[in-house]
Amino acid sequence: MCDICVINAVKNQMLSRRSFFKDAVRTGATLAVGGAAVAAPVAMAAGHDRIEDMTHTLSADFPTYFGEPGFEMEQKFNFAEHAFNLFEYRLNEHTGTHIDAPLHFSADGMSVDEIPVSKLVAPLCVIDIAARAADDPDAQVTPDDIKAWIAAHGDIPAHACVAMYSGWAEKVDGEGYRNFDGDKQHYPGFHVEAAKMLMEETDAASIAVDTLSLDHGISGDFATHYAWLPSGRFGIENVANLDKVPASGATLVIGAPKHKGGTGGPARLFAML
Repeated sequence: MCDICVINAVKNQMLSRRSFFKDAVRTGATLAVGGAAVAAPVAMAAGHDRIEDMTHTLSADFPTYFGEPGFEMEQKFNFAEHAFNLFEYRLNEHTGTHIDAPLHFSADGMSVDEIPVSKLVAPLCVIDIAARAADDPDAQVTPDDIKAWIAAHGDIPAHACVAMYSGWAEKVDGEGYRNFDGDKQHYPGFHVEAAKMLMEETDAASIAVDTLSLDHGISGDFATHYAWLPSGRFGIENVANLDKVPASGATLVIGAPKHKGGTGGPARLFAML
């Protein structure tokens, strides 16, 4: 058979298969119910019927621990001139909703690309200290808070992400998020004894906060960072929408970055409920 004949035969076969699959998709996408066509539901993992975004939008204005912009974005190509858009950006790894890898506070811990993917899909346990934080910006998650959560919801599941909900995410667009008084920052975090309790008595793989730091803002020694991260566990900071998920029962999917040797980086988080 000549070359052109082979090419045409393959092309016709592909077009025929494409037409078949298009017809199948159209048939499956609508269901006849009482004579009316309705869209088929989106496929979800068993036991989940809703997805909640847990990620803040990253921009040059997003608050940072050091108070300086952690993200810059410059357009290198635009559609009007080049028929496509492309931006180049400069980024501090620990900006926006992001992961703290063990390497962030240890000499030779796991880098962000080395975190096992099995730890990036986690049962989400939310500890609510919002009422206390409203009165005291230096509030912390304590061992008693963890004990109360366990009493109400049962044991913390293996590989869980234990998250602090302090209500702080509502302040993200203002100075109150960093809450700097000229000397110290003031916002909630995990008490080091709470971190140690999780390390010693549970198999939690990560802790998360809706503030700028795993440690509360006035910390001068980063005790929680130094206890938690060198143990091979990781942290997540600046989590959004913890008020929209239950205290237990949700599954957190952590879209971690994977740059070699990284100490952390922006993450896309979403919870399946």
